[in-house]
Amino acid sequence: MTHLAGFAGISAISFAAIFVRLAGTAPGTTTFFRALYALPFLVLVWLFVRDRDVRPRNVRLMAVAAGTFLAIDLTIWHVSIDAIGAGLATVLANTQIVFVGVFAWLISGEKPSRRNLIVAPIIFAGVVLISGLGGADSYGDDPLLGVITGVTAGFFYGAFIFTLRRSSQGHDAPTAGPVLDATTGTFLAAVVIAPVFTSDFDLTVTWPAHGWLLALGLLAQALGWLFIARALPRLPAIEGSLMILAQPMMTVLWAQLLFDEDLSRLQWAGVALVLAGLVGGLVTRANRPREIEPART
Repeated sequence: MTHLAGFAGISAISFAAIFVRLAGTAPGTTTFFRALYALPFLVLVWLFVRDRDVRPRNVRLMAVAAGTFLAIDLTIWHVSIDAIGAGLATVLANTQIVFVGVFAWLISGEKPSRRNLIVAPIIFAGVVLISGLGGADSYGDDPLLGVITGVTAGFFYGAFIFTLRRSSQGHDAPTAGPVLDATTGTFLAAVVIAPVFTSDFDLTVTWPAHGWLLALGLLAQALGWLFIARALPRLPAIEGSLMILAQPMMTVLWAQLLFDEDLSRLQWAGVALVLAGLVGGLVTRANRPREIEPART
């Protein structure tokens, strides 16, 4: 059942970028509704386990603060999806593994391994190739903007993962607790970020866009996270790492099937380098229990 839950969670979040593209709403609007629609479901789940959620207030507030990084990340990531497509934007955002390592090194004193130092330039070489290097056959309305915003999203997603992980260290809590707190922070930050930093923020979303946003909130933000956060700590570390890697590959596949996101040869080479680097980084982290990083949601 653990493997099934993990696969279900990874599959759910692999459709996140697809739902974003199908909704077609402004980046800030998408972030706002994604968190809004996830909250009632997460509150309902948390009510069943609240007696076991004994984390102190400061720990919960740190999880809420982590959610503000996620709101920034998601809004920028949605820009990347518009610029370079659902598949490549998802691959780019998973560069968060590099940034988590940097934060852990600078703030927690966790020195990177030799393998980490090797895979980082491989990943970013892949990022350069994904930009298409100005090639006429590169996929995306604006590949360079897509790469810049995709990697920037990876930075803020890494900040989110690092902060959320620090808030959970030494505190055993039901999965629904930290996920609810982080999503609350995402929603509160989106209320501020969306209208101020995105001029096309709009609450008057109509169907079918509302339906895709509802799917995004329930499947990717709520159910996907709950399944992943529950399953991965119970799996052998190497299995969890490889399962995480399936998410960007699945998103690239869905994007090709649904939107005909036909990448250039350079971009395919870039995807291969980024995924190879992620394999190296994730396998290195797999030697440390409970250090597995959630994939892009």
